[in-house]
This record gives sequence, C-alpha cells and structure tokens, in this order.
Amino acid sequence: MSVRTADDLLRDAQQVSPVLAERLVAWQRLEGRHHLPWQKVQDPYRVWLSEIMLQQTQVSTVLGYFDRFLTRFPDVAALAAAPQDEVMALWAGLGYYSRARNLHRCAQAVVAEHGGVFPNTAAVLQTLPGIGPSTASAIASFCFNERISIMDGNVKRVLGRVLAWGEDLSVKGHERALWAAAQQVLPERAEDMPAYTQGLMDLGATLCTPRKPACLTCPWSDLCLGRRDGDPERFPVKGRKLVRGERESWLPWLEWQAQVWLQQMPETGVWGGLWTLPLLESEADLQSLLGALAGRAEAQPRSKHVLTHLDWWLNPRRLVLNDALEASVLAEALKARVPSGRWVPLNELANWGLPAPVKRWLVG
Repeated sequence: MSVRTADDLLRDAQQVSPVLAERLVAWQRLEGRHHLPWQKVQDPYRVWLSEIMLQQTQVSTVLGYFDRFLTRFPDVAALAAAPQDEVMALWAGLGYYSRARNLHRCAQAVVAEHGGVFPNTAAVLQTLPGIGPSTASAIASFCFNERISIMDGNVKRVLGRVLAWGEDLSVKGHERALWAAAQQVLPERAEDMPAYTQGLMDLGATLCTPRKPACLTCPWSDLCLGRRDGDPERFPVKGRKLVRGERESWLPWLEWQAQVWLQQMPETGVWGGLWTLPLLESEADLQSLLGALAGRAEAQPRSKHVLTHLDWWLNPRRLVLNDALEASVLAEALKARVPSGRWVPLNELANWGLPAPVKRWLVG
C-alpha cells in the first residue's frame, strides 16, 4: 500500500466535499439522536456542561448527573457562585475529577470576564479553563453555527475511516492533518452546523462503532475509503498503548458518636478535591496508626477500583471508637499525616463529595 501524505488526505477530503456533509445532515435529521436533553435548545451552558461530562463517559451515565446539575445550578452564574465542595459532591461518582474543578473555574471565568455570557467563537472559548479545542468547537458549532469541526474520539474514528487516514493519531502532526481535512468537509451553510456536528457524534455512537461497524446502513457507505479498502476497523490508528498500573491502599474507617473521620484529597491526582477515608500505603502503616486498637478493627471486603490507568485495591478496616480519648488520639495522629481531616456526621455524608467506592461503603 502506498504511503499517503497530509496533502493526499486533504485532496481526498476536497473530492468528497460537499456531498459528505449534505448526506450526514440529511441522515441526522431523519435517523440521528434527538432525545438528549442538551439538544433541545442552543444553550451554550447546557452544551458546555454536557460536553465536559461526556469526556470519556457514556451518555447513559451522564444523563442523571446532567439533570441533577441543572436542578441545582440552572445557569452559569449559579454554578460560579457555589462552593467547590458542593460542585464536587454533585460530581462524585462521575470520575476524572479535574473536570469538575475546571468546570467550576470556567463558570467563574465566564461570569467574571464575560459578564455571565459564553463567548461565541471557538478561539475565545478555548481561553477558558478546561475548554480544549474540540469542546470549544462543539459549543461554537452547536450554539453559534460556527463552521468549525470537532475532533473527539468518535469523530477521529468516523473521519479516519471515511478518509482512510492510516497514520498514528497519537502523533500530534497526524491528528492535525486529520483535523485540517475535517475542516474541508464542513457544510457550506452555517445553519447546518448543529445537525452536522451532532451527526458526527451520532454516526460514531450508533453505526461507525469501534467493532463491527454497520457499514450497509451508513449514509457514507459508498464514499468511505476505509470500506473500499476492505478493512474499516483498522482505522483510526493509535500506536501509543496505555500502560496500566496497580496500587493498594488501606483505609481506616473510624466512627465515633455517629461521625466518621474523612480527609480531603489534594486538588491534583486521583480523587482530587474529594473527601475520603484516610489512605495508608500498607497494612503495617494501618497497624502503626491504630496501635492497641488494631485488634478491634473489622476487616471489610477488599474492593477493586478500576481507573483508566490503574487497578486500585482498597482494604477498608472499620473501627467504632468507644470514648473521646480514643477519638482524640487517633484524630491527632491522622492530622499529623493530613491536616485537612475532620469528623463528619454520618447523616450529612450524602451531601459531601465522596469517591464512588467510599460513598458505597458509607452511604449505600
């Protein structure tokens, strides 16, 4: 097979434009998804919120969180004014917690720097915290009809296949070449941009799936160079493989007078900004912390918490304290490790930002 260059890719994109866009817009309006709540209005707040939540997260998971966020924070000003802990509490369980911190910072920036109104171009949207080029393009194309292409995982697959771009997309230059080609196949009419952008997402989610794509029912079936080559599933190419790690922690689950001891995680890293049971690196550390009380600690089932890059084994040990002296001694020992720790009433935990496994143990 001959080597294709970025110029070849651009030429092929120009050859199928504008037919590619016309077919996709027509297909989306008839066959695409129309039930998602952020599709009902061209509201940049709702589109932005959905785009951030949908990063590496399934639509079915996002729907409940999206509704809860809108109920509590109906507009960007309400989100900006909220305490970060409240934002984190609503986000808890959705994962990738830096998204929630950036969401809060972005809302504050929109209010402080733009009068509570989202900018109407992708270029300016990208200057806001947590909004990258593809998210900025989604907001601009959906809400302001800007002729600019998104480039999320689904779109890389769909356009990579239809244009048979076989270069490694983990290389930034190859991804930029595909994005330049994506700009060539946009609809000629700006008012078609919302349907086109949604169509790219819908095609990747429903027909042009990672495995066993439904090529026969695809609106681009006869135009798809990947299908013509006989192996559309080999596109897109991403050579860099994620190396998974493994970690193990021991968590003292201390209760005293209907309270539990929690510590707040640093803003960076796993569970950033959330409140959790203390995390110790070894069982020996746990024994050292509890001292003579270690024998009373009840072992809870070992839990495997699966992250994108890590399998994290969690070993909780529950200890109900009998008196104020025990509680005071352990609190001082834990504060020496993590000063942010504190006793939290058990009946208030539903309103705290807890990691999913900790929330299952403490709240149910």
